[in-house]
Amino acid sequence: MNFIPEPIDAYCVRASGAEAPYLRELVEETEEKVQMPMMLSGHLVGRFLAMLSHLVRPRVVVEIGTCTGYSALCLAEGLAEGGMVHTIDIDPYLPEMVHRYIEKAGMLDRITMHHRPALEVIPTLPAPFDLVFIDADKNNYPNYYDAVIERVRPGGLIIADNVLWSGKVLRPIEEQDLQTRALVEYTRRVSTDPRVERVLVPMRDGLLVARKK
Repeated sequence: MNFIPEPIDAYCVRASGAEAPYLRELVEETEEKVQMPMMLSGHLVGRFLAMLSHLVRPRVVVEIGTCTGYSALCLAEGLAEGGMVHTIDIDPYLPEMVHRYIEKAGMLDRITMHHRPALEVIPTLPAPFDLVFIDADKNNYPNYYDAVIERVRPGGLIIADNVLWSGKVLRPIEEQDLQTRALVEYTRRVSTDPRVERVLVPMRDGLLVARKK
């Protein structure tokens, strides 16, 4: 997932602002207790998401894929007054841990957790969306894009994680698995959509940031 040398990555982290203590504690507990801790966004991506949130000042954030709540907490940092992060996941084991850290961060009034399939939840959320972060099952990335694009306001952002997929997206199509093909299709769909401007940032495993015109 990391495409630059570790010392340079560490330098970028040091130059990008410190994590809040509750985020560092969350990272440590995730690494200790969660089966796939690499799914967590981490320090550099978290600061990037927090920066985008501060720039947009969203009232409605939709996060597809909660993991242990790190990215939701970062996105909540830049909310407008009265704003809400709606984070969606179907994992049956992590909600208690996520809720505990939301409470520790003092953000119970800024983050709402939804425990149903995202394609069922998205139509029920208040629109327009100001910022969407997609970081869930890769096979559904194109479907998630289709589900949110019409509900995002002009100037709003759609951010997708893992779009480089450890470089697998460069393999010949006959060597790509279903997840890789879905990510390639997602990038193609965003890149050819005249409704958005986009930039693919080679940070960690790749973030595709699309801004609705």
